[in-house]
Order: sequence, then structure tokens, then C-alpha cells
Amino acid sequence: MSSNHFRRVALALPGAVEGSHQGHADFRIGKRIFATLGYPDDKWGMVKLTSEQQSVLVEAEPEIFRPVPGGWGKHGNTNVRLAKADAATLRSALGMAWNNVAPKASTKRRATKQP
Repeated sequence: MSSNHFRRVALALPGAVEGSHQGHADFRIGKRIFATLGYPDDKWGMVKLTSEQQSVLVEAEPEIFRPVPGGWGKHGNTNVRLAKADAATLRSALGMAWNNVAPKASTKRRATKQP
């Protein structure tokens, strides 16, 4: 998986736009970030999950997912090792992250669209 594929999948979600946060590309709904690229380096992405979602993904796919180091990781922010992620796994993780931050009115259109 490449950072360009991560970007395409993230931007295919309803209402998603690309921005920048602390020098890294981010993906948002309105002002709320649901994913980023390039942290801690170009080999990684990040998805904003719940702690429960993070626990499931890290346990199921430890070669792909890990909690972001420090306090952010304790709140569900989860690194994605791009080289190990397949398309279906990435779509699922980005869809969960999108659903976690999308305004409630938007959730009627849940992230079911697949690029």
C-alpha cells in the first residue's frame, strides 16, 4: 500500500477533504481530522479510532496496526504501517475513522462507498 492509495481511499469518503496538520497531510470532515499521513515518517499513516476499535485491530493485525506512541495512542489514535496494509483492511480502518468523526447528520450516509 502506498501513501497515494491511502490518500485516494480517504478522499473517496463522503465530504472528506485534505488539509495539513503539523507538517503532515491530514484528512477531515469539516474541522475534524479522521486520518493523517507521514507520522512518524512516510512509511506510516494514522487513523482516529476508538480505544475499542484500536484494540481489535492491533490484536488482529499487529504487523499493520499499533497505537500511536504516548497519550494520543491511549485515546485510539492508531498508526497504520502502509507497506503491510491491503486495500480491504485500509478501507475498513479509514471507514471506521470517518464514522467516528463525521457529524451525526452525515452518518446517515455512512462510509460505505468503496473507491
